[in-house]
Amino acid sequence: MSKILVVDDDKEIASLIGDSLCDEGFDVLLAYDGERAIKLVDNKEELSMIILDIMMPKVDGLAVCKTIREKINCPILFVTAKSRTLDTLLGLEMGADDYITKPFVVEELVARVKAHLRREKRKQIAPINIISIGEIEVHKDSYEVYINKNLVEFSTREFQLLLYLCENAGKVLSREQIFDSVWGSEFGDIGTVAVHIKSLRNKIDKENKYIKTVWGVGYKLVRPTSG
Repeated sequence: MSKILVVDDDKEIASLIGDSLCDEGFDVLLAYDGERAIKLVDNKEELSMIILDIMMPKVDGLAVCKTIREKINCPILFVTAKSRTLDTLLGLEMGADDYITKPFVVEELVARVKAHLRREKRKQIAPINIISIGEIEVHKDSYEVYINKNLVEFSTREFQLLLYLCENAGKVLSREQIFDSVWGSEFGDIGTVAVHIKSLRNKIDKENKYIKTVWGVGYKLVRPTSG
């Protein structure tokens, strides 16, 4: 059974989300502040997904996301007010996979959760399957990325984006193609593509050797020339 952690200081909202997920057969943990959420992750809870409010006392959702992303690789869904656009973008850069704005329809949130978990289940343990491009090694079976043999931490969504770019190396991919293939039509908006591309560049391509912007179209991952 998938276990989902719901973190929100508004106990009514947390209970509403929790009850709706329980009705769908999920095992739900509730935390009403960021400190409790971090403790649950530190206690090695086997979590399939985390639903995380941004605006919370003590430790806000951004700080929680940054802390736990170093320890856990399950999808993180932010719940945020429409006025908190900058916070949402920062959260995506810190490793969140998706977001939904308040007020939200519970059925939409549940649908997002199910879609993320379906994608997680598609990860199949298979013989080692590695894509190598320049200094980059993408290990498809273990969802790991190495740069010059050094492991680099990636969120699930960042990994899926890099894998898609690598599998289509040399091709110009429109933002719409990337969004549909990596996120699917049920997730967020297309602006998240640029946010995640920026995150990839910060982690693996600060010298702009691999990920090229094709203005007015989208992006292309290239194989660096030797010499």
